[in-house]
Amino acid sequence: MRRLTWKLTLVFCLSTLTLGAENWPSWRGPHNLGISQATGVPEAWSETKNILWKFKLPGMAGSTPCVWNDQIFLTSEEGKDLMLLCLSLDGQLKWKEKVATGEGRKVRSDEGNASSPSPSTDGEHVYVFMGTGDLCCYDFTGKRIWHVDVQKQYGRFRIQFGMHMTPALHGDRLYLQLIHSGGAWVVAIDKRNGQEVWKVQRPSDGRDECEHSYASPVIWQNQDKAFLIVHGNDYTTGHALEDGKELWRLGQLNPKDRYNNTLRFVASPLATPDLIIVPTAKNGQVVGLKPDAQGAIGPGSPHERWRLPRGTPDVPSPLMYEGLVYLCRENGVLACHDAQTGEELYRERLHPARYRASPVYADGKIFCTARDGTVTVVKAGRKFEAIAVNKLSDQISASPVIVRGMILLRGYDNLYAISNQQ
Repeated sequence: MRRLTWKLTLVFCLSTLTLGAENWPSWRGPHNLGISQATGVPEAWSETKNILWKFKLPGMAGSTPCVWNDQIFLTSEEGKDLMLLCLSLDGQLKWKEKVATGEGRKVRSDEGNASSPSPSTDGEHVYVFMGTGDLCCYDFTGKRIWHVDVQKQYGRFRIQFGMHMTPALHGDRLYLQLIHSGGAWVVAIDKRNGQEVWKVQRPSDGRDECEHSYASPVIWQNQDKAFLIVHGNDYTTGHALEDGKELWRLGQLNPKDRYNNTLRFVASPLATPDLIIVPTAKNGQVVGLKPDAQGAIGPGSPHERWRLPRGTPDVPSPLMYEGLVYLCRENGVLACHDAQTGEELYRERLHPARYRASPVYADGKIFCTARDGTVTVVKAGRKFEAIAVNKLSDQISASPVIVRGMILLRGYDNLYAISNQQ
């Protein structure tokens, strides 16, 4: 019965995708699940095998592209400028526009820069946010429709490694979480004109580096019900889309009796119709939260399905498919858990390297991407089975995009299109 329930949930998710099931409208794909319906997806490639095309990029970024029909949108630095690029699916540059002028400063030398947030699209416009605080809307020809200086409107960012949040696009609004030492705000912006719809302050008793959140807000949705999830500064909170009212607050993610003042959240939650998976940081807790949660929630609450004491990814976000939760840690350890109980089914080490990208699913396989350009392909299921280990000579912190049987990998140097059909 449990497996049937999860399969029915998945069928619902896939049957309610936006027009163009092969589109990848945000950094985690349709419904922000990290799941692609594509088939015939390659499982093996190299610099000389199954590379359909390779596009030289003007600079580095950790942002994930988004795709609508035959257009690919991605951000990049170019010198001190922060750019939005549009490519065709055959790898040709259609246009390039400067969004802002950045500091040209690398985060921790090689981890990212102000073009780390990912663009998103609704099929008519593309929305882009930069770590400088520039939030913009463009049409598909590259014409800027509106621009908002978020730092001017909501306060200067005071965050150690820069603002890397990707706004959540849902309906007619963009939702932002601005959580740093200079303040903590949740904001809804009208995507049609860039005007504020509402803003709410998000209080917390967190301190020191914990005040800095590098996670992105996500939307939970099931049929006609939806709410916003905000993650950072020791808590995960649910907010009403209408006015930002706090609906629930998940606590004890950084317990006060053993407080870690460097436990800043980077990985974002995963919100499926039946379960919200909440990561923390630095091998800390992972919580399986029921979507009907209300009020203050802590260990032992009936609103929690399970709470793991350790094993969270520090950067990559969780993935769930057919009742299994996949957690790819930043050190390359992949763990698989039962989504109903939290039971660990396996824990295996992948290629040894740093991992920044979030795992994605397609065609019966899980794709886990390391910073050194190595992608380990694992068979989806309750038992660990590595299918292939593939290496490109590039640095990759963006998550894979999988559309029309093709994998797009955004490296620091190149955008790669990988396909069995050449």
